[in-house]
Amino acid sequence: METVLVVGAGQSGFGVATSLRDKGFDGRVVLIGDEPGLPYQRPPLSKGYLAGTAGDAQLRLRAEDFFEEKGIELIGGRVASVDRDGAKVVLEDGTVHQYDHLVLATGSRNRVLPVPGSTLDGVFTLRTKDDADVLRAALERAENVVVVGGGFIGLEFAAHAGRPVTIVEAQDRLMARVATPEVSAYFAALHEEAGHTVLLGQGVAAVRGENRVAEVELSDGSVLLADLVLVGVGVEPRTRLAEEAGLAVANGVVVDEHLRTSDPKISAVGDCANFPCVQAGTATRLESVQNAVDQARAAAAAIVGEPAPYDSLPWFWTDQLGAKLQIAGILTGAERTVVTGDREGGKFSVLSFRDGVLAGVESVNRPPDHIAARRLFAADPAPRFETLEANGFDLKATFASTRG
Repeated sequence: METVLVVGAGQSGFGVATSLRDKGFDGRVVLIGDEPGLPYQRPPLSKGYLAGTAGDAQLRLRAEDFFEEKGIELIGGRVASVDRDGAKVVLEDGTVHQYDHLVLATGSRNRVLPVPGSTLDGVFTLRTKDDADVLRAALERAENVVVVGGGFIGLEFAAHAGRPVTIVEAQDRLMARVATPEVSAYFAALHEEAGHTVLLGQGVAAVRGENRVAEVELSDGSVLLADLVLVGVGVEPRTRLAEEAGLAVANGVVVDEHLRTSDPKISAVGDCANFPCVQAGTATRLESVQNAVDQARAAAAAIVGEPAPYDSLPWFWTDQLGAKLQIAGILTGAERTVVTGDREGGKFSVLSFRDGVLAGVESVNRPPDHIAARRLFAADPAPRFETLEANGFDLKATFASTRG
């Protein structure tokens, strides 16, 4: 019986396993995860789960009986190595599992703050359910909370911390890697209105304390009191298994348009995969639920003999302080923006253009704009600036005109 072995039981690994069954694959599907319990989703960890409004049941991707019904074998353990010649993986406990096709869905790990004191008690990162459990308990006792990093995780944590926090961001604006200046400014003001202190253009020089964090020294020499520090300075792909197995690795496991690695018997999906992104026009690694889910489906299709180039539209979202930001497309390289809607009222969209073509749309509390943007991108090719201008930069009207 043919065996597909999936290493990594997060969103993408779970997606490969279930998609194989959905496509009629009748061989063995083995899902290996290095965390205890059933596969779960991560986005709620920095939102409802942290705030206590979502529990374990809301985290689980499926109940235990689902895996039994689908014939998906769940194995707990950490993979020590991949033997490509022998088509097998070896777990740290010595257990060996053979495969006919291997899928690496190893995800990513949090970057460490490279300063003195970063390992003191009271300094946290947020990636797993265990991280969230420890962090939630620590929040109940904390008085001075500092968030290092103004990306999605840091800002979502701040939004759900239930108390004023200080946000320290080394860039000159929040969410600089994923958002336009217009959206960054709106969310900075939103957090300040909620009572948070936002410090931009400030790095961390050191974390200080006797065994436990007591203060954070910034790059300008100023000092912040802190008994809890959350570090959210990005992630890096988990590529050790691929590197040691001799697969091509460059900012992730290098894959082709079918998510296959340099070894045709091995695929890679999700946060760990560096793939040829149609929308970006270059090799890209994306960290999003959408990418994890859609790549899982594409990889499963290729495994069962139905390969199709992966070209799904990237989209992202974040919920902060009553504001929902939805992003469709890739903003990198955009040189022109147009703001539509009511920015002061907190319901607006920012259209970004690259080489005169719509490249991305950020929508704040405007779900219809987000849906229209995704439809426009799916229609292919994306509309030019002149086409949108002729329709008053109304996304729904532009979509209707392209169909007419």
